[in-house]
Parts: sequence; C-alpha cells; structure tokens
Amino acid sequence: MYAIIGGSGLTSLPDLEIVERRRVTTPYGEPSSALVFGRLAGAGVVFLARHGEAHSIAPHQINYRANLRALADAGATAIVAVASVGGIRAEFGPEVLVVPDQIIDYTWGRASTFSEHPEPVRHVDFTQPYSERLRRKILAAAERAGEAVFDGGTYGATQGPRLESAAEVTRMERDGADLVGMTGMPEAALARELGLDYATIAVVVNHAAGRGASEQEIRMQDLEAALARAIARVRAVLRALVIEGARA
Repeated sequence: MYAIIGGSGLTSLPDLEIVERRRVTTPYGEPSSALVFGRLAGAGVVFLARHGEAHSIAPHQINYRANLRALADAGATAIVAVASVGGIRAEFGPEVLVVPDQIIDYTWGRASTFSEHPEPVRHVDFTQPYSERLRRKILAAAERAGEAVFDGGTYGATQGPRLESAAEVTRMERDGADLVGMTGMPEAALARELGLDYATIAVVVNHAAGRGASEQEIRMQDLEAALARAIARVRAVLRALVIEGARA
C-alpha cells in the first residue's frame, strides 16, 4: 500500500474517498496527524499531513520517527513524500517538479534514528538515499499524467523554520545541492531503517535566497501562489501512480 506524506500545500487530498481516520500512537509518541485511510482512483492509500492538519508543526518539531513508524505499522510498503523546496539550480524555478536522487543533511538536533539504547545498533546503507524503484514509478506516472518532471537532483535539508541566507545557499551550491528544503531528513533515513521504499516529489516554489527573483528577498506571497498552482500537478502524478499500483 502506498503512503503519501503531504507537506506544505498538501495537508489533505480532496479527491481521496475517505474510509477511516485513525488516531494512533507509537513507541515514539504520536504522529503529526491522524492517518487518513481511503481510496484514490479506486486504490487503497494512507495519507499523513507532515505539518499537522492545521500546518502548525515546524520542520524541526515534526516527530519524524512517530510518522514513519505509524505508516509502517499501518501496512505501508512505499512512501511518496511531497515537499515544497527552493530551487538552487538555474533551471529549477517556481512550479517545477523534481524527483531528487540524492540528499545532503544540514539539520541538527533532530531524533534521526530508531537505533537507540538498549536496541541493537543497525547500520543501513544510504549510498542511494531514495528508492530507485519508486523514483522510476513516479517518473513513469508523471509521463502518463502528462506532467513534466525533472529526473534527479540533490536535496539539501536545512533546519528551518527560517529560510536560508544567500551565503548559505552559495555554500550549498558549492556542496552540490540543487534544491533546498527543511523536511527531507531524517525522514528518508528513517524510512530506510524500516525497510520502506521512499521517494520525494519536490515542488519548487521559489528561487533559493540570492538566486533569480529571490536575489534581494523571498516574498512569501509569491511562494504561496506558486505552490497553489503547482500542487494540482502533484495530485495528478499521485493519482496516476496509485492507479498503476492498483493494476500491478
């Protein structure tokens, strides 16, 4: 079963036929929101709002461990994470959709692993942080939906909730980051520890600080408008992905 983690702009799926809303708890506490079980285009999915249903949980305060554990316990085998990001690479302007293939973690202080005493330490391979199998399925779904999506890119995960300085973005660009967001880690690593396929649909909502239209400042109203326009395209990709999964 697919699980969809909705980020900014995707706190619900309007075309989801809701079957059940389930409040759960985990050994790591409560997830960000109730798990919403339903049918999307006739296929079963579970949806979770990463920032809470009222978008009230800041990126550094999200209980990532509870979110991932709750979805795994609910029977999810693959997770599609939707995230709004800033574009560092020149061609990654507002409203572009990207399916990244690499990640750099700039976050700090977040509970980032299930391996804690007295549990045995588990080292997981993170060479390829996103499931290539799931990435390919998302890209194929985008093609079926008629939506242009970039294949590949490096997501730089920052602490938030403030946006980055122009100098920080310049450093990230030197590091090889193409996108900047605040929720990519430890989400991806926790999914790997649980053995779940995990991939991200990154929605570029602004040029990163010091780039393009954001050379002097980032205007929040422009960011919100770009997200509102792009999120319908994300829903089309998700719909195509889930339909194909139900046929397989």
